[in-house]
Amino acid sequence: MAKTLTKRSLRDVFRFLFAHWRRQPGLVLATLACATGATLLDVAMPIYAGRLIDTVANEAGLPHAAAGHRAAMLLSAIAGLGVGLVLLRGLVILGIIRITLRMMHDVTVEAFWRVQRFSTSWHASTFAGSTVRQVTRGTSALDLLNDTVIFAMVPALVALLGASALLGSRWPLMGVVVLSGAAVYVTLAVGMTAWVSLAARLSNLWDTRLTGAISDAITCNAVVKSFGAEVSEDDRLGRVVTKWQRRTRRTWRHDTLNFTLQNVALLGLRLAIIGAGVWLWWVGRASPGDVAAVLAMFFVIQGYLQSIGQHVRNLQRSVNDMDELVQMSREPLGIQDAPDAAPLVVESGRIVFDAVRFTHSETAVPLFDGLDLVVAAGERVGLVGHSGSGKSTFVKLLQRLHDVDGGRILIDGQDIATVAQRSLRAQVALVPQEPVLFHRSLAENIGYARPGATMAEIRRVAALANAAGFIEALPNGYRTLVGERGVKLSGGERQRVAIARALLADAPILVFDEATAALDSESEAEIQQAMDRLMAGRTALVIAHRLSTVRSLDRIIVFDHGRIVEAGTHAWLIAQTHGTYRRLFELQSLGLAA
Repeated sequence: MAKTLTKRSLRDVFRFLFAHWRRQPGLVLATLACATGATLLDVAMPIYAGRLIDTVANEAGLPHAAAGHRAAMLLSAIAGLGVGLVLLRGLVILGIIRITLRMMHDVTVEAFWRVQRFSTSWHASTFAGSTVRQVTRGTSALDLLNDTVIFAMVPALVALLGASALLGSRWPLMGVVVLSGAAVYVTLAVGMTAWVSLAARLSNLWDTRLTGAISDAITCNAVVKSFGAEVSEDDRLGRVVTKWQRRTRRTWRHDTLNFTLQNVALLGLRLAIIGAGVWLWWVGRASPGDVAAVLAMFFVIQGYLQSIGQHVRNLQRSVNDMDELVQMSREPLGIQDAPDAAPLVVESGRIVFDAVRFTHSETAVPLFDGLDLVVAAGERVGLVGHSGSGKSTFVKLLQRLHDVDGGRILIDGQDIATVAQRSLRAQVALVPQEPVLFHRSLAENIGYARPGATMAEIRRVAALANAAGFIEALPNGYRTLVGERGVKLSGGERQRVAIARALLADAPILVFDEATAALDSESEAEIQQAMDRLMAGRTALVIAHRLSTVRSLDRIIVFDHGRIVEAGTHAWLIAQTHGTYRRLFELQSLGLAA
């Protein structure tokens, strides 16, 4: 199973790599050509060095002046090869820089694009910190992978084949020794590195979990403090760190053993090549210059071979680090637009749930089974019921955060499954129970609904949302940073900012999801006033736990286990002696006459 997983990872990562290489084929091919040319010049240099030694020793018995001239020509050739080698390698480095930077740019942008469009279910079951770590670690690994393949692995392969061909053309035995010895070494390096990679995958898994655990605790620091649970969180993190430490220690130990065995194999190859060269000299088939060329060739080969082990380790490390990112790139988006999806056009805001069937992924029993409901254009409708009765799911289906299993949801006669999601959600403004704000200025958070909004427009909606007072009292006013998720503001202040944002969106359909549930009575009154301004002339759905929030609405829908059990005005529902709404009303002890 482990071997299959490694092969799968290698295959997937290299498909991913080649797919991005194909976006800039000319540059990639030119860089590979320069890398190949530089390596061939490197391999050719020992041959000229051997001839130079024979010339200096005057093995051919040339006159002194002729031998000197020949030596000067050979020395010039070696210098020319060296200059060419340096220039070509410089071009390789420049090429890799351009290739890698574009790839890192594209991969980061595309990964962010996918994460933004993954389903709410995916985000609900995934640590944000772990996702960030997977993306940053994977994109960083691209740098190492390109260096390893283009600057190391390809030249190493060219060097081994070139050296074997050059030596084998004159001494077949030497070609066989070099090629077979290199094959044994490379096989050992690859096999051992694959063994190391199995341990590395586990250490990477715990590295991701460690990042997620730290992120989770820091994000929920307010909860940790409220329960005095710092020591408990320390212990929890300590257990994760300990497991990460054990996995990483095993990986490093395997890596050390791998390095040692490769050095032993390289020593054996060294002795075999040097021994073959000495034997060829002994039997008179090689001159001293030839032996020197063989020795110099060995040092060239050794340079490439000695690095192959490290390159294979870097290759596997890159594959391990990129694996999660690559798998993320293959993850289905979940909710996707139809190929011919058109923008939603809302003229009146009439909503129809037509025989809707829906089952949560974690359950087997449908929550909605043939749900029918019509919300008239401009109608203000309250959605009430016990927790888990289907209120929030109703709204998520309207936003198409989930797809229905059967039936249709229509807005002004248009099936929302056939329209572009972006246009759908632009027409449905949401004010959630716990508004999430960006760690940006108040002006940016309010203006998020409509990029390009002027400060005059932002100030106007802030005033309508009863937010202008507290904003203008701040030292930096609308330029005030609100902190991560808006932690610098109170619940009521965040809620008013969210309402201002919804006002600026000017969407024809509004959804309030428990917008006043966590507020005190004074804040609730202010928010209710802002909500009334926002709902004017729009179709509005108000999910409420506090029934006082829905008393003045046109109609109230009562859910119970995914079914609509009652519907009507507050006055009508409260008059139903044994009704669900009346029972909820009495449990809240509002003390109002029916």
